[in-house]
Amino acid sequence: MKKLVYFSLALLVAGACKQKAQEPKHIIITGIDSGKKPGDDFFMYVNGIWYDTAQIPAGQTGVGSYSFLNFPQRIRLKGILDSVANSNNPAGSIEQKVGDFYASGMDTVTINKRGYDPIKPLLGRIDALTDVPSLLKLVAEEQTVGTGSIIGFSVGPDDKKSTVNILQLYQTGIGLPERDYYFQKDSATLAIQKAYKAYLAQLFQLTGSDVVTAEKNASAAYEVEKQLAGAHRTNIELRDVKVNYNKLAVADIAKKHPNLQWTTLLNDLGVNVDSVNMGQPPYYDKLNAMLKSVSINDWKAYLKANALTSYAGLLSRPFADATFAYTKVLTGQAVKKTRAEEMTQAVDQSLGEALAQLYVKKYFPEAAKKRMAVLIGNLKTAFEARINKLDWMSDSTKAKAKEKLYAFTEKIGYPDKWRDYSNVEVKRDTYFENCLSANKNEYRYAVAKVGHPVDRTEWYTTPPTVTAYNNPPLNEIVFPAGILQTPYFDLSADDALNYGGIGMVIGHEITHSFDDQGAQFDKEGNVKNWWAKADYEKFKAKTQQVIDQYNSFTVLDSVHIKGALTVGENTADIAGVAIAYDAFKLTEQGKDTTKLDGFTPDQRFFISVARIWRVKTTAPFLRMYVNTNPHSPAKWRVNGPLMNFTPFYNAFNVQPGDKMYKPENERITVW
Repeated sequence: MKKLVYFSLALLVAGACKQKAQEPKHIIITGIDSGKKPGDDFFMYVNGIWYDTAQIPAGQTGVGSYSFLNFPQRIRLKGILDSVANSNNPAGSIEQKVGDFYASGMDTVTINKRGYDPIKPLLGRIDALTDVPSLLKLVAEEQTVGTGSIIGFSVGPDDKKSTVNILQLYQTGIGLPERDYYFQKDSATLAIQKAYKAYLAQLFQLTGSDVVTAEKNASAAYEVEKQLAGAHRTNIELRDVKVNYNKLAVADIAKKHPNLQWTTLLNDLGVNVDSVNMGQPPYYDKLNAMLKSVSINDWKAYLKANALTSYAGLLSRPFADATFAYTKVLTGQAVKKTRAEEMTQAVDQSLGEALAQLYVKKYFPEAAKKRMAVLIGNLKTAFEARINKLDWMSDSTKAKAKEKLYAFTEKIGYPDKWRDYSNVEVKRDTYFENCLSANKNEYRYAVAKVGHPVDRTEWYTTPPTVTAYNNPPLNEIVFPAGILQTPYFDLSADDALNYGGIGMVIGHEITHSFDDQGAQFDKEGNVKNWWAKADYEKFKAKTQQVIDQYNSFTVLDSVHIKGALTVGENTADIAGVAIAYDAFKLTEQGKDTTKLDGFTPDQRFFISVARIWRVKTTAPFLRMYVNTNPHSPAKWRVNGPLMNFTPFYNAFNVQPGDKMYKPENERITVW
């Protein structure tokens, strides 16, 4: 795997940010569908009125909270970018770089005039390939400018020596979302396969091929991808931490994979190492064989297709239109995103921490850091108490669990030190070259870490992003500025709303260090057993209960949640709500019963939990989401945890006969 980081995308509403800490104010809860029973479908009880009237913007695949709230966040970022792009900024300043990068991407007149000229040299180099050595040299060269193809490459902590960075090699090489898309025969998947092949053929035509040749090349490229996909592990198999850790000597893999010429390949990649972590060896076994069995002409078709799909977004409008025609089938998105939204996202991806500095200065209240530190401390106290009460865990394992809990690194808002982009050259009229310069900088940044101590101050997301994550190899939990806004987090809101909102997210991220994957890492971030054997067997039995329960949840027609794929996130959701509730009960409001808007503090807590997962998506997107995403769909991030949590039953008088009701002995508690 590239990196074991658990991301929990969350809710954002464009609201006031520059607030001073103040006394809690009365935030009115509206939109409750009183015609529905809370115990039948709590998600719809809280969100139904909104859900039935919400319109998915034509340029989006969904609306509401979760990742879709990065859409209004990009509107904020666009405001910053419009301002700096229209200002005279000192050369080399972050304002100049992000402003000119954005302006170059918005200059569609110049981009359209260039057509596909920027990649003609690359296509010519691919045409000139004559053998495997020249092919691998080109693959390495393209990797260094951010265009991966058959080599999956990243740098991160060694799972068994988390203080040092190691080169990580992982399975890659395919264009469809994941391996099963090449082999499933249902009508929805067949339609996606057809659209993808048509997309590849259209890209070939746009670069001068006639229809027959374009379709031939598209078919050849697709068949190469399908062979590679056949050697991929499934998303569920990728959850096995130990199976996907294989530290191997370069000398040994060089002997095992002579066609891959590992010593030369790594040298061309600019990496001098004697060992690597090869996450999925079967992929490289297959690739080694294919370098001999697949003709050079088919490889050239594959590499051209890979280059075209990788760079299409940087080229003229016909390439963007072709990309969207495929995206529309894959996700159900009705129209293309605006150019401004695309470019805002591009700046965030390429110069993320430069743009973040401008965002934080304008929108992030420093008081939020202090308030979050208090919340995290309370959640840790609540989790420790839950550990102490576990009836299935021995005292010795409890002691180790608590050591790990209090060894957390907590990151809030933004990094203590910012990334350096001085090596990124940005001009207002060369969007393609600007992107490559940023990619080269990112690659150099990664390669420079190989074999060196892990920088525990590094962030793996940009601060404006609406997300949160847990990173087991660093034993850290991270809450960027983007998520620390209403209604997840409000400096002036009552505790019920904050603990049901950001508190649930904090509890979720804490639990990731103790889910089916995170539990295999010790307090230092190393894959090391710290469990008593009997305790771990009991733990696995409990996570199997989670798998079995979520397997029964229906999403679309006969499409069910994949319990084994989502078990880590579901475990974190179930425990996250419980930890947040326990921490809430430590507050003055949590000990009270005074109603606001007709709701008790406990009821407001659970309503807040449901509000932060308010989402509506297109059916094609939801189908893809279930197939590929380790999180359950939003509805089940609410109903799943709550049907297992007795205080919810008490708060809303859930009774036998209600659709969410489960007998107390069937309610799952892991932590």
